[in-house]
Amino acid sequence: MDHQTTKHPAAARPTTYGIIGCGMMGQEHLNNIALLGGTRIGAIYEPNSTMRAQAQQLASEAEFTDTLDALLHHPDLDCLLIASPNFRHLEQLEQIAQTRPLPVLVEKPLFTSIDDRERLRAFEAQYPAPVWVAMEYRYMPPIAAFLEHVQAATGGIKMLSIREHRFPFLEKVADWNRFNAKSGGTFVEKCCHFFDLMRLALGSEPLRVMASGAQDTNHLDETYGDGLPDILDNGYVIVDFSCGARAMLELCMFAEGAEYQEEVSAVGPSGKIEAFVPGPGRFWPEHLGAAPVPKLITSPRAPKGPVVMDVPVDATLLDAGDHNGSTFYQHRGFLELVRGERDKPDVSLRDGRMAVLMGLAAQLSIAEHRVVHMSEVL
Repeated sequence: MDHQTTKHPAAARPTTYGIIGCGMMGQEHLNNIALLGGTRIGAIYEPNSTMRAQAQQLASEAEFTDTLDALLHHPDLDCLLIASPNFRHLEQLEQIAQTRPLPVLVEKPLFTSIDDRERLRAFEAQYPAPVWVAMEYRYMPPIAAFLEHVQAATGGIKMLSIREHRFPFLEKVADWNRFNAKSGGTFVEKCCHFFDLMRLALGSEPLRVMASGAQDTNHLDETYGDGLPDILDNGYVIVDFSCGARAMLELCMFAEGAEYQEEVSAVGPSGKIEAFVPGPGRFWPEHLGAAPVPKLITSPRAPKGPVVMDVPVDATLLDAGDHNGSTFYQHRGFLELVRGERDKPDVSLRDGRMAVLMGLAAQLSIAEHRVVHMSEVL
């Protein structure tokens, strides 16, 4: 995947963004929007003073507002980005719908509670502009290469496995990501990406979810005004799909010593294909030299013999965020949508909803020690 900036006539008015939330992820979005041609940040709503000051360094031309309503009344906006804490996403979408329904790129997860389903349906039924749910992992170059070649390599996926061995949750404003009630739970907050990849790779819908997980290591010595953290830090999830394939997720959030953060594997009657994705470069120890290069390995059954291909990511894109260049490619597609150069988002509201519901089913399976049928949460 190339990383050329989107072309935009010099005389045309730049596409102007309104940004809702400029914490760690919001600032990554600012870095990547800046790499696109013919764009500007018109207004930012970020109530936290520290995050606001950091965002001002990245988007000094933006007007900073004290309320979301004030941002929505900024005269020049063409589109909106929501990168606020998880539990704010749906309420902010509802406020946008009531005030100024522009095209929106909304960070995952789309919602955080099973009780939000009817609210989301009501929003979807009446929102007139496109909404793109931010699922960055689809656009990581090694994952994109995996998705491009997976059917030919496997002859049709029968088994799909995703492993993420990574660092613990980072510190966020007011530590909202330490609690299920605000984050949706680990298998919603962190893993909706992977459930989205499962549906995308298999082209099929989930039937049943069986999961086992716990909080064994992380945040056990932390205390907050909201109480003790209840966020899980490891687990397994098995999903049966309507096409007859099965998928598994293995998550460990105290394994930052691993060479690769994500490993994705698919197997079918013709062979096997694997993608290996390193974690953020800023976390790689300098004394070990250069960070690992992403890889794609294809292993046919006949003739036997793995084929290894490096899938490097441009250094400029690596410097712009923690997601292996994926945020740039996602924004390039969203910008095309805003400018009318494509007719629909890559990741629909339905995609975002299904990824969350799979995560909620996993959380329920862990809590009640049983198989959860997707019909229970749909």
